[in-house]
Amino acid sequence: MTTIQLSEQRHSASRRPSCCQHVPLCPTADAPDHDAARVVARHPEQGWSLLCNGVIVFDDTGELLPNRTAVAPHRPGTARAPRAA
Repeated sequence: MTTIQLSEQRHSASRRPSCCQHVPLCPTADAPDHDAARVVARHPEQGWSLLCNGVIVFDDTGELLPNRTAVAPHRPGTARAPRAA
């Protein structure tokens, strides 16, 4: 394999989950809609699920991304509107 082929292979792997064989393909972990990936492992007794793109989602809506970045829980409707002065 040439250096160019290796570079192209790495570049295409960063855009798509390499293990994803779903149609359509699951969004990558860095995509805005990464939560739309399919669940590949569920552990409701422990409160988490693994998505096809490597994201771990927790029952409290928090997330752990494959790059080890934590995403705080983001339940809809929990944000409060600013109060008028």
